[in-house]
Amino acid sequence: MKEPAGRSLKWQLIRRLLILQSLILVLVLSIMFAKGDLFAFRSTDRTIEALQHAIQRDAAGRLQLRDTPDLQSLRATEPGLWFIIRDIKGLQVSEGPVPAIFARISETLTGIGQARFGSTVDAAAMDRPEARMRTVYTSAGEMQILTGTESRAPPAMVALGLLLVFLKVGLPIMIVIALGILLATPLVVRGAVAGIAKAEKQAALIDIGQRGVRLETTGTPPEIASLIRAVNEALRRLDEGYERHQRFLADAAHELRTPIAILGTRVAALPHTPERVQLVADVARLTTLTEQLLDIERLRRDNVEFRPVSLLTLGRRVVSDMAPLAFPAGYQLELTHSGPDIPVNGDEAALERAMTSLIQNAIDHGGGRGTISVHISSGLVEVNDEGPGIPSGERERIFEPFYRLRPRPRGTGLGLHLVRQIVELHGGSVTAGASRMGGARLTIDLPSDILPAPVAKAV
Repeated sequence: MKEPAGRSLKWQLIRRLLILQSLILVLVLSIMFAKGDLFAFRSTDRTIEALQHAIQRDAAGRLQLRDTPDLQSLRATEPGLWFIIRDIKGLQVSEGPVPAIFARISETLTGIGQARFGSTVDAAAMDRPEARMRTVYTSAGEMQILTGTESRAPPAMVALGLLLVFLKVGLPIMIVIALGILLATPLVVRGAVAGIAKAEKQAALIDIGQRGVRLETTGTPPEIASLIRAVNEALRRLDEGYERHQRFLADAAHELRTPIAILGTRVAALPHTPERVQLVADVARLTTLTEQLLDIERLRRDNVEFRPVSLLTLGRRVVSDMAPLAFPAGYQLELTHSGPDIPVNGDEAALERAMTSLIQNAIDHGGGRGTISVHISSGLVEVNDEGPGIPSGERERIFEPFYRLRPRPRGTGLGLHLVRQIVELHGGSVTAGASRMGGARLTIDLPSDILPAPVAKAV
């Protein structure tokens, strides 16, 4: 079952950076908004706008103020309210404690659209009064309004200002930040994991036959390099454990050869009975297993030089040796071949025992009847029987160590596993399938030259 993949590192970084940058931006804008850097909570312009809608003339044409709700609110919330309103003819209306200097200035502002007075960064002049003048147009005509009173913005105005700050300042900045993160993060991640990609390719080469490989830490970030070093240490321990395991198997096989040989001699001296036939088969099976274990260890450790091996000659010898076991068990044993007999490169003794193990497996699982057929062609050895066969879903699992298709009182469940190891050490493969006779077919495929289409013949 395939495990679900984790979240991409690139998209995790993009999401987290976007959230972090957005929170920072919102925090900065909120502080600036609250301080009044982006929005004026108190403003003389709002005072002027409240006065603008309250100006009117009486029957004699004099200026006066209508008692509007905005003006009432302004008078209620700003006790120090003062202003001067003048029209172009010099008529004016004023209210509140107007500073004397602004009373004189207002008479000289004719024709000026707007002005600000008293605003300065000079510390010596900071205590002077400030004022704002704007020319506005009202129902009573063109007016100049001069005031130094700042009025508070209503909640609706504050909310509108907050929305405008987000749309005009926050949103554009957020879009630029998002684009920068989307473009930069993949480049940063690609550079940061370049060393990890190299380690991943090296890890893909590690298998049971390719030990001693270690992952490189060159170019990887320190946080990842420490993980790779831990993995390398784990690989070292696994290699050591595997070597100890292989040495144990080889030593055990060496120790078993002598008692098995003695057992075989004693069994051969027994009277010819069905029990003796069974014991002979069991001793043969034990002998094959121990020799296969030694073959695997020898092929792995001694760098055995492969020589040309005739599979046909080897098959004839194996079939001849296995006939005394097959006939008493109820089988006929035949050998066929097709095409020219082109040798393969390999270790003759190991290949002989692998072929022997396949025939022994057919004897054990072929149902005790019919014909066990051994067919040899270019680089191929097929062993077919007429037994119950192997279900398609089990055809790979039968090569696992100690796996049994059906419970049996005899055997170890190691034979086919050892055959596969020997064949793979020769660069080949072994597979299971269905025979033409309805039983099982086990095929050894060894590297060989491509030949013309074969013509089968009996041997």
